[in-house]
Order: sequence, then C-alpha cells, then structure tokens
Amino acid sequence: MRLAQIPHPVIPGSFATAPGAMRGGSLVLGFKANWPMRRMLLQMLGVALLLCAGGLWMMNAEMMHPGDKVIRVGVCVVFFFLGMVLLTIRPLRPGTEVCFDPVRRELRVLRTNSQGAVRTILRRRYDSLGAARLTSATVQLFEADGSLLFEVPLSTVQSRSLLRDQLSGSVPLLT
Repeated sequence: MRLAQIPHPVIPGSFATAPGAMRGGSLVLGFKANWPMRRMLLQMLGVALLLCAGGLWMMNAEMMHPGDKVIRVGVCVVFFFLGMVLLTIRPLRPGTEVCFDPVRRELRVLRTNSQGAVRTILRRRYDSLGAARLTSATVQLFEADGSLLFEVPLSTVQSRSLLRDQLSGSVPLLT
C-alpha cells in the first residue's frame, strides 16, 4: 500500500503535521499528545478532592449527629479514592504510531481510531525503502525515486542509535 493512496491523515487532536508537510506526496509527521492541559486540570481536581477529604476531618465532630459521622467517613473515602484516580490518570496512546519491527524488518504506521481499535495504514519492508537519513532529532525515510516518504521525530539519542543499527544493511543511510 502506498502512502499516496491513504486518505488525508489528519485526525484532530491526535497529531499535527508541520506547515507545508504535504508537499509532493510526502508526509511530515510531528506527534503531539493533546492531553497536557486536560491532564493538568484533572490532577488539580484530584488534589482538590484529596484536600477536601482531609478537610472534612477538620470539622467539629462534637456538634455533629452520630449518623452524620458515618456519612462523613463515606464521603472522605470516596473523595480520597477519586482524588487518587484523578492523580494517576495517564494519557491515551497517540492516534498514529510508527513502528520499526526488527524481527520482520519492516516499517508499520498504525492508527488508533476513536473506538480504540488499531489499524495498519502503511506496511513497508526495509529493503523496499530507497534510503534513510538519521539526524539528531528526526529520521527521514525516502522512496526509491528519492522523494521523501515521511519524517518522524526521535525522542532520544538511544532510539536514534537503535534505529541506525536496525536499518543498516537493509536501507542505505544518508549523511
């Protein structure tokens, strides 16, 4: 399957393409998790619930009816557990993911849809790629005719080194 046959890959909120990314059939992917603000707000709500759970014990218990003390314990436990859940929420996996498989020696681009199902939208063997250029922050993969297939950001120097080891021998590495 060629990338040009795939429908427009922009899924709102899952990743962003760089300005001018779609040029001549090439695709430059820049992944962004659309969760930082939501996660921060949920964590602040979690902290507020934990503080409320502790604050309920500051109330004067002598003036409370005995039945209210049981309710206070229940509310404190619920606030505590909800606060802990909100503090430990992790972001969802990105909508599009690029996988370099060293066993099958192939490249796969996977997309997670809104129901959480993962679909393969591109699968290429390493030997079918034209060339690869590894920079300090990105990997660029080229077609056999020299056109840019796509560019993916690299998170660490170690991932660059591992990817260089995987691709060497199967794909010509450009400097």
